[in-house]
Amino acid sequence: MSFLTDFRIRIAAIIAVVTMLAGTVVYAQLEGIERGVAPLASSGDFEVMGVKVDVHGDNAIDARKKGWEEAQRLAWKMLYKRTQGSDTEGLPDGTLNTIVSAIIVEQEQIGPKRYIATLGVMFDRARAGSILGVGGRRLRSPPLLVLPIMWSAGSPQVFEHRTEWQKAWARFNSGNSVIDYVRPYGSDSESLVLTAGQANRPSRRWWRNILDQFGAADVVIPIVRLTYEYPGGPVSGRFTARYGPDNRYVDSFTLKVRQSEDIPKMLDQGIARLDTIYASALTRGVLKTDKSLIIEDPFDLDELLLEDFELEDARSTEDSAGEVPESATVNGATESGSDAATSAAATTVSLQFDTPDVGAVSSTESAVRSIPGVTSASTSSLALGGVSVMNVTYRGDIAALAQALRAQGWQVQQGAGALRISRSGQ
Repeated sequence: MSFLTDFRIRIAAIIAVVTMLAGTVVYAQLEGIERGVAPLASSGDFEVMGVKVDVHGDNAIDARKKGWEEAQRLAWKMLYKRTQGSDTEGLPDGTLNTIVSAIIVEQEQIGPKRYIATLGVMFDRARAGSILGVGGRRLRSPPLLVLPIMWSAGSPQVFEHRTEWQKAWARFNSGNSVIDYVRPYGSDSESLVLTAGQANRPSRRWWRNILDQFGAADVVIPIVRLTYEYPGGPVSGRFTARYGPDNRYVDSFTLKVRQSEDIPKMLDQGIARLDTIYASALTRGVLKTDKSLIIEDPFDLDELLLEDFELEDARSTEDSAGEVPESATVNGATESGSDAATSAAATTVSLQFDTPDVGAVSSTESAVRSIPGVTSASTSSLALGGVSVMNVTYRGDIAALAQALRAQGWQVQQGAGALRISRSGQ
């Protein structure tokens, strides 16, 4: 074997080893081990946390059973007072057992005949809501991606390591919030895409790709900055609520705990306050979906109006050819045509409309329901400050519905199975 051949074999072997090692490194980087915790609580059940019990029993098992039953009774009284503003005598244990969906153990100490614990109780929204009278439809924001950034030891972290901030967001019961949070946890390539630096990249094209990947309409950026006075001692947390691809500021506050062991509790309280801040911003129209992130089908309104006029001219020509008496027509339709419209098959149309505030939702729904032939109209996707979507069932075709909306003074753009309406000046 020549020296040149031997050299080529050695180089090929080295390249193969380097390639294999590089692939291992990339796989380890994308594998997501210890990067985050999957979100656990996302149901819309009623949640009552911090219920303290201290009971005795015949043995450890009996004491724990009595402790959980006592927690259910106390939690129901707390929930009733929260929603109704008054005290209640409570419900029988048999009824409570049917409406409690879960018991959450925050802390517990189990002795031979004693049980001391701090528990959380989850009540099924449908069953408990029917008793409390607070069920029904709840409007929520469009899906918002959560980018949780934690500053600690002078550096920001998102999913590079498993942080207490990400764990707290995984524990948060987002089902009770008006904000529809989309909570990633750093699996696979998420840790490479969702970084602290991404919060300061305003590129709309890049943000669209990320939001499409997670099925979100916009992004919220909750930030916490931890400051330690000394190891194991008091810790301060500066919480900041930001949102959108431009990383806009909403509000901030500071919490403090006496020892490092209480950091998870502080973060849970911080998330609850941040959720209140985001909910308030949504109600006030501050938390708007960035219109540059919405990709809408282009409509040429002039062409659509021209097609409608041509359609009307064609109908007028048909009426003249058929020698229909003028007395038999009402608003350009014959009596037989009215009967046909009444018996026409129902069509479901997706209707997009502007919702600058909550009042715009109900007023637009009422206006659409008042159109003859509309059997139902309800908002399926709410985006306060942006464009919401309403599902409309109409006895007739989409073109007829568009004409009826124009008659009410709406500007209408028509697409495939969808309409976009707006008032002049919007």
